This record gives sequence, C-alpha cells and structure tokens, in this order.
Amino acid sequence: MMNKEIDNKLELKRIAIFLGITFFLTYGVEIFLIRHMVGSSDLNRAYLAQMLVAGVMFFPACGALLARLLTGEKLSKDNLKLAPNLKGNLKYYGMAWFGTVFLIFFGAVLYFLIFPNHFDKDMGYVKVLYESQGVTVNNSELRGIMITQALMGIFLSPVLNFVNCFGEEWGWRGYLLPKMLGRFKVVPALLITGLIWGLWHAPLTVMGHNYGLGYKGYPVTGIFAMCLFCIVMGILFSYVTIRTGSCIPAVIGHAVLNGLSAIGLCFTSLQNPYNIFLGPAPTGVIGGMGFILLAAVLLTLLYKEEKQKK
Repeated sequence: MMNKEIDNKLELKRIAIFLGITFFLTYGVEIFLIRHMVGSSDLNRAYLAQMLVAGVMFFPACGALLARLLTGEKLSKDNLKLAPNLKGNLKYYGMAWFGTVFLIFFGAVLYFLIFPNHFDKDMGYVKVLYESQGVTVNNSELRGIMITQALMGIFLSPVLNFVNCFGEEWGWRGYLLPKMLGRFKVVPALLITGLIWGLWHAPLTVMGHNYGLGYKGYPVTGIFAMCLFCIVMGILFSYVTIRTGSCIPAVIGHAVLNGLSAIGLCFTSLQNPYNIFLGPAPTGVIGGMGFILLAAVLLTLLYKEEKQKK
C-alpha cells in the first residue's frame, strides 16, 4: 500500500513538473517575445515571430524530457512511445493521415453547402493576398497553384511538419496521456488532456491565432473554442496512440492538420465574410463536424472497452 502511495505521488510530481516547465516556457516566450512581434510592419520581426511560434511547439517535448530526467524515470521503449509499431497498425496510420485529409475536406464542403453564398470558386480572397505582395495571377494560374498546394498538403505535410509536430505530440500524447490514463478512467483522461492542450494555446489565441481579433466575447470565446477543438482532435490523436502504443501516428495526423486545415479558407468570399467559429476550417463547429462525430465514436469505443475489461 505504501509503495502504491509513493508511486502515485511520484506520478503526480512528474505531471506537475511536465506541465510547469511546458507552460512556463511557452507562456514566457509568447507573452514577452512573440506578442511584441505579431503584426509588425517590420518583415524581419514578423518572420522572427513565425519562427518563434514554430519553436514553441518543441516545449512540450522539452517538458517531457526534463520531467523524465529530473525524476529518474526509466527511458524504456514502451515508456517513450517512439517505436513506430507498424506491424498490424497500418490502418491507424492511414486513419491519422488520410482520415484527417478526408475530414478536413468534408468539413469545408459541408460548410459551403450550408452557406453557399460564402463560397468563391475564383478564390478572390487568395488573389487579394497575392496582389498585396505585388503578384498578379489569373484564375487558371490560381487554380494550378491551389491544386499544387493541396497535393503538397496531403502528401508532403507529414514530412515537412513532422519535426515541429513531434515536439508537441511527444509531450501531449507520448508523455501526458499515459500519465493521465494511469490516474483516471479513459473518458476523463482524454478530456482533461485535450483541455490542457487547448489552454496551452491561450496566449496565441489571444493574439488572434485561428480565430482572429475583435469577435464577440474576445478573447474568452476564442480560448473556449480552441479548447473544444483540442479536446476533439486530442481524442483522435490519443486513440491512434493508444491503439499503436506509439505517438508517431499522432504526429502524422497533427502534421497533416497543420498543413491542410486552411484549404477551405482559400475559397471564401470577400463579399460575404465567413464565420471562423463555424468554418470552413476544422477549428469551426461545422468545418470540424467530421472530427467531432469521429471523436464521439472513438471515445464511446474506448469507454465500452474499458467497461468490458473491468
């Protein structure tokens, strides 16, 4: 009984150290550095802000590594969640990769079916962005560019975004998730992990990341929406991690999400502005409806399996 109490205290200590390091580093950099660079007219400062935002994604991995080292945690294969474990698990890799692709497009199409006046086949929004940079493109060239970008998002995102997304997923799904599953039942473990992940994004959300600025209820509404989004995506990434015993498929899913999630925004109308809390990006309720439904199904499956085992 005494050993179990010691183990519980040690695991709580590890969770506290991980969260303390991760949030301290992230909030510190975002509040005291990035906040003063975002939206700067100085291109060098703007680029530096982008680099810092990408760098912040490594802090969960730093927190996980330091928590392990500071508490003498064994660095075993099962503990690290780094082995790909491909044998018998390719379907989960396919689910994380191409399932994410399908649901991003599904949500965008669903949004434009519900709000057809928000759709612009000529991609005027993207055209204006190009023109603001002094580049003029016709509709044919723009369609070619978008097809190329979409294909790159589908097939190259897992490669191009792998390192940055690994920085997050090795912390959230590779370290925090197993700790939470050791202390809570599966449903609260996944919900709490997703909530923590959402709150970790709070400073960037306040700066306008994903939801912009000046919306009703700013910034609380944006932080709340981001937490819901992270809970939903966290269930999907946790599911493939639990099934494979590896955080690698979660890294792939996260990489695809980051690389392709803005594709629907390219077809929005300048005359009829979209509602970012609804879509067409998966961060909106309608744009993310496929993910929401899938998360509900996966969470139910895990709950039923846990109940049957007991």
